[in-house]
Amino acid sequence: MTKQTPFPTRIARLVMPASNGPPVVRRDEARLIRKSRASGCRWYKVSVAAFLWFALACSWTALSAAELSVDLAGPWRFRLDVDDAGIQQRWFATDLPDRIQLPGSLQAQGYGNDPAVDTSWTGDIIDRSWFDDPQYEKYRQGGNVKVTFWLQPDKHYVGPAWYQRTIDVPAEFAGQRIVLHLERPHWTTRVWLDEREAGAGDSLSTPHELELSGVEPGPHRLTVRVDNRLHVNVGPNSHSVSDHTQTNWNGIVGAIRLRAEPRDVRIDDVQVYPDVKRKTAKIAVTYVNATGQQVSGQITATAACGDHQPPPVSREVRLSPPGGQIEWELPLGDDARLWDEFSPQIYDLTVSLQANGASHRRVVQFGLREFSAQGTQFALNGRIVMLRGTLECCIFPQTGYPPTDLASWQRIYRILKAHGLNHLRFHSWCPPEAAFAAADQAGVLLYVECSTWANQGASVGDGKPLDDWLKVEADRILRRYGNHPSFVLMSYGNEPAGRQQQRFLGDLVNAWKARDPRRLYTSAAGWPLIPENQWHCTPAPRIHAWGAGLQDRLNALPPATTADYRDDVQKYDVPVVSHEIGQWCVYPDFDEIAEYTGVVKAKNLEVFRDSLQANHLGDRARDFLMASGKLQTLCYKEEIESALRTPGMGGFELLDLHDFPGQGSALVGVLDPFWDSKPYVTPEAYHRFACQTVPLARLAKRIWTTGEEFTSDIEIAHFGPRELASPRIIWSLTDSAGNKIGSGDWQPETLPTGKLSVLGRIACPLRDVAAPARLVLEVAVEGTGFANDWDVWAYPPSVDIAPPPDVLVVASLDEAAAKHLQAGGNVLLLPAAGTVKGDRYGKIPAGFSSIFWNTAWTRRQAPHTLGIVCDPKHPALAAFPTEYHSNWQWWDLVTKSQAMILNDLPPNLQPVVSIVDDWFTNRRLGLVVEARVGAGRLLMCSIDLSRDLESRPVARQLRHSLMKYLASDAFRPSVAVDLTVLQQLFQPPSTLQKLGATVRASSDQPEYPAVQAIDGDPATIWHTPWGDGAPGFPHELILDLQTMTPLAGIRYLPRQDMANGWISQYEIQLSDDGRQWRPAVAQGVWKTDRREKVIPFTPPQSARFVRLKATAGHEGKPFAAIAELDVLVP
Repeated sequence: MTKQTPFPTRIARLVMPASNGPPVVRRDEARLIRKSRASGCRWYKVSVAAFLWFALACSWTALSAAELSVDLAGPWRFRLDVDDAGIQQRWFATDLPDRIQLPGSLQAQGYGNDPAVDTSWTGDIIDRSWFDDPQYEKYRQGGNVKVTFWLQPDKHYVGPAWYQRTIDVPAEFAGQRIVLHLERPHWTTRVWLDEREAGAGDSLSTPHELELSGVEPGPHRLTVRVDNRLHVNVGPNSHSVSDHTQTNWNGIVGAIRLRAEPRDVRIDDVQVYPDVKRKTAKIAVTYVNATGQQVSGQITATAACGDHQPPPVSREVRLSPPGGQIEWELPLGDDARLWDEFSPQIYDLTVSLQANGASHRRVVQFGLREFSAQGTQFALNGRIVMLRGTLECCIFPQTGYPPTDLASWQRIYRILKAHGLNHLRFHSWCPPEAAFAAADQAGVLLYVECSTWANQGASVGDGKPLDDWLKVEADRILRRYGNHPSFVLMSYGNEPAGRQQQRFLGDLVNAWKARDPRRLYTSAAGWPLIPENQWHCTPAPRIHAWGAGLQDRLNALPPATTADYRDDVQKYDVPVVSHEIGQWCVYPDFDEIAEYTGVVKAKNLEVFRDSLQANHLGDRARDFLMASGKLQTLCYKEEIESALRTPGMGGFELLDLHDFPGQGSALVGVLDPFWDSKPYVTPEAYHRFACQTVPLARLAKRIWTTGEEFTSDIEIAHFGPRELASPRIIWSLTDSAGNKIGSGDWQPETLPTGKLSVLGRIACPLRDVAAPARLVLEVAVEGTGFANDWDVWAYPPSVDIAPPPDVLVVASLDEAAAKHLQAGGNVLLLPAAGTVKGDRYGKIPAGFSSIFWNTAWTRRQAPHTLGIVCDPKHPALAAFPTEYHSNWQWWDLVTKSQAMILNDLPPNLQPVVSIVDDWFTNRRLGLVVEARVGAGRLLMCSIDLSRDLESRPVARQLRHSLMKYLASDAFRPSVAVDLTVLQQLFQPPSTLQKLGATVRASSDQPEYPAVQAIDGDPATIWHTPWGDGAPGFPHELILDLQTMTPLAGIRYLPRQDMANGWISQYEIQLSDDGRQWRPAVAQGVWKTDRREKVIPFTPPQSARFVRLKATAGHEGKPFAAIAELDVLVP
């Protein structure tokens, strides 16, 4: 166990909101705040004016001016309790030997162990290749440990730790009730004053407050034991406890103070229930009367919102022992100010109690607002709102724990709103008080969870300790944070397990609704969708379902902007919020590594950078970041617009606006983990398609020819503070030179707020476009700054695609190609389908979209790549307009391609068109590659430029451009490659591939479709569905050979990675038409191993259709799987 030198104390200035310009903090300012927080600095250098502003901003603290308080921040004595012996050995009775600063965490100050291979992390590690894969061997060695699955803390410690200091109780505290306030300890606490135990706490969400009874003024030894083990199994991946994001830290990171208040009669709690229609606030005061007898007194409520100060209300009260509740109404007046996302007016409420010869008061804040459901949408003060949100998964890499200061949260909300969003979900954790207070000021709508993700070994409703703890924790959250107007949604937590979860969560939701109607409640994020829910958070309305692979619409369907989720929404009579949409990745920004100067380091990014450099691609890192970032932004734009196009949609929650550095490193943000922008998209650009007023175009397609008329239906999703009166909405279609192809406008009387409005259809002939061309459709609300745009493409109806006379076009590098090259000729290789080799991971799936989440946590779910990158000025692309990155015109090309793995080619060979690989593998991938081969010149294009070109204008145009290049003097490849090396990139096609066969199955799991049984890739499989309701045996796979074919048998290869789905009993039938099947030509039992099985047909027979029927499997499991299937011909 070692201790490092603590981070040097730094002084950061408080970042004030700018009066003009974008509401964001500069990157250097954010960096300064982060470094200050990492050092444990608690003081800010500010001007007098700034200090006064800060003092007002911090008035959410429920401390009364009449209460006495002692700040306990500063140096504390300390000791780690590695053996959990401190209680038995009475450490509270003696001075502890070490020193530490509080507030802070022990890991941030150098205590704990260095991470190692045997570190017991808190959180599941799905992909465990880091522990045994040879490529990570050097990163498992002492002194060079670098994990890939999340950010790596400098120190790791799980267990008890003891914190101690001498406190001097002031004389003014005599006769008072003394409370110890501990904000954000992690996790459980036990407290001793001198040698007497004072109490314990176990909340993950609210401050631990303990009464120190019988304390005399003067010096005392205060000892706090903090234990960050899982006191209750809230789920190892809950962001309240796991190492995935915030780290499982130990310490106390918020306010630490002693508070004195009246002992006999006092205010215990104040809750405010606003009534927007009546412009009143019901005040519920919980009091304590410890006198043992009824006492009389007066209670007064005074409210103020800026210069609006309604008359105070006083009443005489009789207070019965031991306590109770007083309720009365405070009129706010006809000019009462509402709290709204666009005008977040906050009232300060002072409640004073005079009784028993003493006085006590509490100050709280509230907003006059009503958050409700209207059908399938939300309403704020009667105005329909759409939640446009993202997640906060407790990602604070500089400190390893969430900030408790106001400025940090104000910065986050300014960035959130700068990107057009108005909503934040706290995934499986509840933030500290400052997060609520800053959201109140910013008008941001919060969804809070009770620090739980009861899955992966945890569950709810099964009678485990979590059930009772969860009920108590929810009550604590509602009591502590319930007055905040920004707190509008709540659930137990994320994606629960548990056989009785529906009943348990239904009862919980009903209890919350009865207790506190100020917000709306649901069971959980994700599921279950139960009748008790006041709103649903479901993954159904999003582009990519978990495990969908290449079956989502971005990969399976041509680009369009017509999809929406009305079918999902209209199933219910409560608001629907789409759960964790997006999850689209970007390549790492290795410049970010230097930003990690706090308690965690980006060792994962260092490993990925090493891999890139080892594959001779280090100089391409910036290109990969920028190109993949552009594709990521395209995916998010379509994701968000799909939700905005949905009538009656309640909202969406992105995963994520910023990176999620855990769960295998999910680089899903356009912002980094520090909430700083990445270089490929600005907040202003993102705001265009994500804000309160977004023009929308329903495009049936993005690819057009000049013989067509361009059409689109135009709508506007408007959720602003009010309707727009007499707006002028203008549209234009322009080319890259700014030439206007068409334009027009609408001038409706009003544009109502709270709905999707249809404006009409636009039409524009494309005959005069200088094709090929990228065109931009823009729709804007004149004079408002609200605008949006879409790229479309116009291609000529026909182009010359014939090869030049001296160019040989081949499907393989066969003898004819070799002779032509040897003779100094030019060769264009268009590899036959299925002939490009894979590697140990298999062939690279041909997907258009960015990677979903990451390939580690999803067990290498397709796609595995991040789009294309190219030089648009390369002469091979001279007749093919493109940017340096994927755009929608590349969809047809990429989804009909085979990525070539070029790792064994000369390092200086750079493809004309590259594919950005997954950062875990960092292979050099190409779609268009040129090389000198002997005396000849070779251009290889693994995009399908041969089939169906009459209906594929993009492929036709690229082929035309390549042919022109091949015929030009510019075709002079500079890098020489031996033909035998190039031939190793390819394999012969299977018989089914030669025949152009297709396949269908009786059923398949979405991410394991039947086509993967005949793709020539043993690493991919067809698999039948599993889980509840999945079909059992028999399972069928039917091959269509396209024509009558003589057959001598079949080859069957079981899946190679595991035994699940291995087929034991089978039969094979043949058919001429796919309807009438002959008696089985073969049947039997296959051995239980992964070897290829060959089944001959004796004698050979001719057929067009082959049906393999699996009638039983090994180990009694009801599903089947096949890695590869092929036919034998005589």
